[in-house]
Amino acid sequence: MTAELKSTTEGGTMVLTLSNPSQRNALGPEMYAAGIEALNGAENSDEVRSVVFVGEGAWFCAGGSLQRLSANREREPAVQAESIEALHNWIDSIRTFPKPVIAAVEGAAAGAGFSLAAACDFIVAARDAVFAASYSSVALSPDGGLSWHLGRSLPRQIASEWLMLGGRIDAARLHALGMVNELSESGQALSAALALANRLNARAPNSLASIKELLSEARGATLASQLSQERDHFVRNLHHPNAGIGIAAFLAKETPRYE
Repeated sequence: MTAELKSTTEGGTMVLTLSNPSQRNALGPEMYAAGIEALNGAENSDEVRSVVFVGEGAWFCAGGSLQRLSANREREPAVQAESIEALHNWIDSIRTFPKPVIAAVEGAAAGAGFSLAAACDFIVAARDAVFAASYSSVALSPDGGLSWHLGRSLPRQIASEWLMLGGRIDAARLHALGMVNELSESGQALSAALALANRLNARAPNSLASIKELLSEARGATLASQLSQERDHFVRNLHHPNAGIGIAAFLAKETPRYE
């Protein structure tokens, strides 16, 4: 069965399904390219206000295919470098995508699958889901930005433990540490993610885009530069039509309907 990225819509949410069930939704170059293409289309669509990633079947994503990695060891290093660049372009497109992105995790998110979930703005996970960073178990190191996201989301000692020992982390512990936003019952992660998406879809897209951009820039910014960015975003959003809609609705105690 060929790996593919399936796209459907639920209201204002695009649902992107990682579909490679015979290999537990393992990723590959064709999925990276499809992911970037899907996000480009969603960015240019006024009908799409959020995106949810989910895996087909019982798993979210097993990461990269070890069979493909083993085959690439017999080829020039540039072949694997090109593949990782394609993955990284996809991860970067998620981080810079101006709309909310949610990972709905069932079963397990392993390796680059964990990286994909960590790149999303929100993670909703089934209570029995697990996250695995087992690179060191096969003498490899992280890719897909996992070291960046774990290094900024967790204490260094915990990130070191998981990446160096290659352990499995249950969803409840990641929730307690603040990396998982919401826990659902088994089999209900997608439903919970769509409910979260509906809440986000009701908010002004320009406001959410500014918040996402400001949060992305904050880690590497000085206070002075971040204050400058906040000023510019605030002024631009105040003069957007949605601010008029929101302020008027708030004062009238009504529910706003944003453009």
